[in-house]
Amino acid sequence: MALVNAGVVVLDCAEPERLAEFYKGLLGAEDTDVSANRIEIEGPRGFRMAFRRDTGATPPSWPRPENSLQAHLDFVVTDLDETERAIVGLGGRPVEAKDPAGPHEERGFSDPAGHSFTLRLALAPTAPKQG
Repeated sequence: MALVNAGVVVLDCAEPERLAEFYKGLLGAEDTDVSANRIEIEGPRGFRMAFRRDTGATPPSWPRPENSLQAHLDFVVTDLDETERAIVGLGGRPVEAKDPAGPHEERGFSDPAGHSFTLRLALAPTAPKQG
């Protein structure tokens, strides 16, 4: 039996309204709980995030070592270029410009408050060779 009923990824930030809009656009999510200092959203597949107001929040500096990675999110996508354009349109920014070679293509970004996340290319499932 689980000790916890549900989990929510919570990011501290100075402007939870702005960050919630970014992630709602990225995930196709909707508000589920809104207060003056916290906004919670839920995506169509049940993924939940919340954004808590912290006026003293310092954005992570990743990939620089000072005040580096505080939290990291991975999102699986089918089209890196299209998703990158959407992220930039929502106010995010790339933090890495290179694509690693091989089957685990990924790109690094930060949201409008500076939290880092990675887009990973969804690999098509491969069936065993028949015959």
